[in-house]
Amino acid sequence: MAAEKSSSKGQAWFCTTGLPSDIIVEVDDMTFHLHKFPLMSKSKNLHDLITEQETNAANVVQTVSESSPSDKGKQIAENNDGGDAAAEGGEGEGENQEIQSEMQQEDHCHITLPDFPGGSESFETAAKFCYGVKIDLSATNVAPLRCAGEVLQMTEEFSEDNLISKTERFLSQHVFRNLKDSIKALKSCEGVMPLAETLGIVQRCIDAIASKAALVDPSLFGWPVNDVVTGEIRKKTPSKSKGGGGGSAGGVEPWFEDLYILGLDFFKRLIFTMRDQELNPDIVESCLIHYAKKCFPGITRTNRKSSSSSIASEAEQREVLETIIMNLPFEKSSRTSTTTRFFFGLLRTANILNASEACKAALERKIGAQLEQATLDDLLIPSYSYLNETLYDVDCIQRILAYFLDSYEERAIEAAESAVHVGTLRSPAIMLVGKLMDGYLSEIASDANLKPERFHELAISLPDYARLYDDGLYRAVDVYLKAHPWISEAEREKICGVMDFQKLTLEACTHAAQNERLPLRAVVQVLFFEQLQLRHAIAGTLLAADAAPLESYRPSVQVDDEERGGVGGATPPAAAQDGSTWRAAIRENQVLRLDMDGMRTRVHELERVCSTMKKVIEKMGPESGGGRGGSAGSGGVGWRGRLTKKFGCKFKTQVCDSHEPTVVDARKGRNQGNQHRTSS
Repeated sequence: MAAEKSSSKGQAWFCTTGLPSDIIVEVDDMTFHLHKFPLMSKSKNLHDLITEQETNAANVVQTVSESSPSDKGKQIAENNDGGDAAAEGGEGEGENQEIQSEMQQEDHCHITLPDFPGGSESFETAAKFCYGVKIDLSATNVAPLRCAGEVLQMTEEFSEDNLISKTERFLSQHVFRNLKDSIKALKSCEGVMPLAETLGIVQRCIDAIASKAALVDPSLFGWPVNDVVTGEIRKKTPSKSKGGGGGSAGGVEPWFEDLYILGLDFFKRLIFTMRDQELNPDIVESCLIHYAKKCFPGITRTNRKSSSSSIASEAEQREVLETIIMNLPFEKSSRTSTTTRFFFGLLRTANILNASEACKAALERKIGAQLEQATLDDLLIPSYSYLNETLYDVDCIQRILAYFLDSYEERAIEAAESAVHVGTLRSPAIMLVGKLMDGYLSEIASDANLKPERFHELAISLPDYARLYDDGLYRAVDVYLKAHPWISEAEREKICGVMDFQKLTLEACTHAAQNERLPLRAVVQVLFFEQLQLRHAIAGTLLAADAAPLESYRPSVQVDDEERGGVGGATPPAAAQDGSTWRAAIRENQVLRLDMDGMRTRVHELERVCSTMKKVIEKMGPESGGGRGGSAGSGGVGWRGRLTKKFGCKFKTQVCDSHEPTVVDARKGRNQGNQHRTSS
C-alpha cells in the first residue's frame, strides 16, 4: 500500500492504486475518491458511516426488488390490446434495468465531513496515513492532525499504532521539548479551536513555552530593540545552543520575536502563565516589548518602517497596546536607555490611540522608576490634546517626575533600613535627573503659551540636592524671561526665586550680573555672592602662598644631607638640579605674595564701593517705581544708567558658557542657603 500514489485534478483528489474507487468523501470544497477498506481499517468513525450507508443501500434494493415491474405489465395487459400490452411490458423491463443500474451506482458511498479540523489538507494527510503512506509530522501540522484523528476516532483500540498515538508521541518527544516548535504548534491551534482546547493541546503548548523560557538567560537576549543593531549582534554572536534547548540563545535567533505570530488571546494566556510561574521580569518584559515592536513597527524614532501589522481597526490596536502596557512588570528594567526610549514611544502611541487613563498611568509609573536612563529627546512628548495650550505635554513629564521621586524615596528608605549610606547609593541617579530636567526646562521655556506658574512648579519639583550647580537652571530662567518679556515684575522675581545664587559658578555670576532681563533684587544677590566667591578664592590663594615657604625649607635640608654623604665631596647632579628648582620656586612665591598683598588692597576697595552701591540702590528703590527700564521722572534712564553716571562703570552683555561638573557630593539645601543669606 505504501507504493500507492495520489493525484489531484481540479477540486478532486484520486488515489491511483489501479482499482476503481468505491467511496467519495467531501471535505470543504475538495472531493476525495478513495477505497473503503483502508479507511475502515484505521478510522472507527468512517467505518461506522460506511457500514450505515451500506445497510441503508441494501434495504433500498430489497424494497425495490419486492415490487417487480412484471406484475405491473400483467395488469396493464388485461386492460389493453395484445400489441399495446406487449409494448408496455417491454417498457417495464427497461425501467427495471435502469433501477438496477442506479443501485449499482449507489454502491459508491458518499460521505460529507463538515467543519473538519485542519480542512482538506489535514484529511488528505490522514487519508495517506490510512493507506500506509509515510507522513511527515511537523510543529505546524501535528496539532491539526491530532484533532483530525480525534474526529475520525483513529485510536489504538481500533488499530495499533494509529494516528492519535503517533501525533501524541511526536508532541511529547519533539514539540514540547523545543521552545520555538511549541510556539508554532500553539499558533496552529488557532485554526482548530475549540477542539484543540478540549484535547489540552493549547495549555500544554503554553506550559512548555513558559517552562523553557524560564531556563533562558536574559543577559543573552539580543538587544537593543533596533533591528539594525540586532542584525549586527546576530552576525557577530555565534550560535551556542541547538535542538532541545529551545532554540539558539542570545542575539542569534531570539525566540521571543516568534511570539508575534500568536494571536492576542493566546499571547495574553502565555503572559499570564509566565507571571503566575514567577518568571524573570526581564523575560516577560522582552516578550511584551518585541510583541509591541511587531504590532507597531514605527513605535521608535529609530525605526520608521511602514507598518506591516495585521491589526486594522483602532479599537484592536488599542486593545493590544493596553494589554502590553498593563502586563509590564513593575520592577525597574535592568537594561540600557534603549528600553526607556521604547517606553516613551509606547506612551506617545497610547496618547494617539486614546488609551485609558489607568493604562497611561501605569506606563508613566514604569518610566518614572527609570527616568535617569532617559534623554532629552525622550521627554519632548507633543501635546495631542486641544485642551493643552503648550507645545509639549508638560503635565505628563511632571507626573513622571513625581513617580521618580516617589520611587527614589522608597529606595532611599530601603537603603537606610539596610544600613547603606543613601547619598552614595542613589545620588548619581537623581543628579542625572536634575541635569535632564534643566535641559527640559530650557527647551520648553521658549514656548509662549507656557505660563509662569507651570514653569515655576516644574522647576521647584526637584529637591535642592538634585543639582550641584544651578547654571542649567539659570540658563532655563534666562530663556524663559527672554521669551516672555510681558510678564510682571512680581512674576519675574518668582521665576528667579527658583535659583540658588550661591550655587552659580563664576561664569554664570558674571553673566547674571550684566543680564538686563533679571530683576534688580536678583542682580544685587548675584553681585553679593560673586563678591563672596572672590573673597574665598583670594583667601584660599593667600593661605596656600603662606604655607609654601615653610615647605620650601625641607628640600634644602635634604640637599645638605646629600652633599655631606657624597663621595669625595662632589654634589650629585640630581641634587644640584633639585636645589636650583626649589630656589626658583621660593622666588616665585615671594613675588606671588606681593601680588596677593596688592589684590587684598583692591578687594577692600571693592568692598567699600559695593557698600556705597547698596546704599545708593536702596535710595533709588522707591524712585524707580518698580519699572524695568527706569521711572518717567528720570527721563527714561534706568538704574544701570544712573549707576554708570555715579561710578563710571559700564555693563556689557556676555554669553554664559558654563558647564556643570560631574562631581557628585553632598550639598546644603535651599532652606539653609536662604537662612545664610538672611543672616548675611
